[in-house]
Amino acid sequence: MKPRNKFEKAVLAQSDKLHPLSKTQLSWAFRECVSHFAHRLPKGRTTCMDCGHEWVKKKATEHCVCPKCHAKLKVKNTLVRKVKQKSYFTVLAKCGEYQTLRMFLLVVEMEKGCKAHPYALEIGQYWWNDKGKQTLVAIQRILGRYLDSFSFISPMAIREDKKDVFRHLATFDTYPKYTAIDTLKRNGFDGNLHDVAPARLITALLTDPKAETLMKAGQYDLLRHCLHSSTRLDDYWPSVKICLRNGYTITDGSMWCDTIDLLKRMGKDIRCPKYVCPADLKAEHDKLVEQRNRKEERERLALRRKEAAQYEKGYLSQKGKFFGILITDGTLNVRVLESVAEIAEEGTLMHHCVYANAYYRKENSLILSATIGNKRIETVEVDLKKLCVVQSRGVCNQNTEYHDRIVNLVNSNMNLIRQRIRTLF
Repeated sequence: MKPRNKFEKAVLAQSDKLHPLSKTQLSWAFRECVSHFAHRLPKGRTTCMDCGHEWVKKKATEHCVCPKCHAKLKVKNTLVRKVKQKSYFTVLAKCGEYQTLRMFLLVVEMEKGCKAHPYALEIGQYWWNDKGKQTLVAIQRILGRYLDSFSFISPMAIREDKKDVFRHLATFDTYPKYTAIDTLKRNGFDGNLHDVAPARLITALLTDPKAETLMKAGQYDLLRHCLHSSTRLDDYWPSVKICLRNGYTITDGSMWCDTIDLLKRMGKDIRCPKYVCPADLKAEHDKLVEQRNRKEERERLALRRKEAAQYEKGYLSQKGKFFGILITDGTLNVRVLESVAEIAEEGTLMHHCVYANAYYRKENSLILSATIGNKRIETVEVDLKKLCVVQSRGVCNQNTEYHDRIVNLVNSNMNLIRQRIRTLF
């Protein structure tokens, strides 16, 4: 694609002035970006696939060190003689007044008895000016679903990253020695990426004052979370400012943002240091989750009770004859639920589907609740035709230690239900 403006024309002209990949950079990529093996034969003959050195290793281990090149190797018991590996890496450097992020495809060919042969092909470059304007210079991609579907004979040109392939490649390992433009340094870049994808970090530092503030304040985890997720920093900025004023470092950006969302949900003041700067973030987060769950449970129960009102008359007509039945063994008490509202409450507090699946409308189902004191244990369904327990469910449909005892207790007292049925006739 031809350059469309002065910025793209200037970038394309500067692209030819970039230094080729150095031997040091290639050596680092070979050491850090691919796997390193020692191939071992059944009788112990072992070969370093990095330098080709052979030795006898009688004891089979998972890892070893080459006696010659001292490389740390993973031992593979195999007869395979050739290995070809591919990986990507990036190099961060300035070129004139522009910041660049160069992307390379690393290819390493290994053969038993030979020294490994690594080489790298440059496939693309991101360019930024000091205002954060960005463009991509890259070789052509060809049709195909694979990541490395490139035309390696095509020239470097201005490209559009329609499928975000280059955006993804820019997240691979970065050579640890960088050079940066003055504006980037001024805006907080200190030579450490802090586990943030460099393309995202550079764009943010050059265009977003809030990202610059977080970088300079050492709030790296929050910055990393916001740049690597869909979280909008603007939504949390009032609370962030409170943290900055109080010297509070956010150690877990994801959990802290969740905590602020929970505070909003619970109607708390998100500008109060007491809430937004907790000494124990996890404990505060878990407490708020519990509070939110209780609130949502109350809201859900109130809604279900309101819905249940329209079914109460029909339920009374159909199941009213069983009201008052109580089965007990002295510890366990099993009673018939006497309203749809009670069934709604049972389903909500026990976290099962007795209300959601409208068991109160099933003609041949009778719902009972087994309790010990005021504690709900299990919910029991009785088939009124077969006069037996169909199911008995505890919290989240799990059986409790009292399950068999409850089922046997109800089944052994089925005559109480049978008597109520006979009174109809």
